[in-house]
Amino acid sequence: MTTLAIDDMLATYPADLGRVDRERLARCIEECAACAQACTACADACLSEPSVAELTTCIRTDLDCADICEATGRVLSRHTGYDANVTRAQLRACATVCGACADECARHADSHEHCRVCAEACRRCERACDELLASLG
Repeated sequence: MTTLAIDDMLATYPADLGRVDRERLARCIEECAACAQACTACADACLSEPSVAELTTCIRTDLDCADICEATGRVLSRHTGYDANVTRAQLRACATVCGACADECARHADSHEHCRVCAEACRRCERACDELLASLG
């Protein structure tokens, strides 16, 4: 989902979003989607590498990160019946897995460009989750 679509959807929400920083919320949703795509593509690229057996941890971490980022984007897109504790826990989990995935992909970045790109996407998502989490108080 593009930032424009995210912003448009947030603007059309019929109820008050409260004290949520809409800019940070939109950025986090966008970074979650981008990270999920990068991780999925990185895992697939790892499967095509001749040294695939050496990349099993990377593949697993990529796929875990993609799943958690997708779930986080969905949780952040729902506001009816909002539970701040659930949102905080989801953001912490997403930041944690993004950090782990970035670390793992960085180990292979010199040999595999897709791992470098993925590590960067994971770091951006980790920062976006941390920033949104900090703004929630």
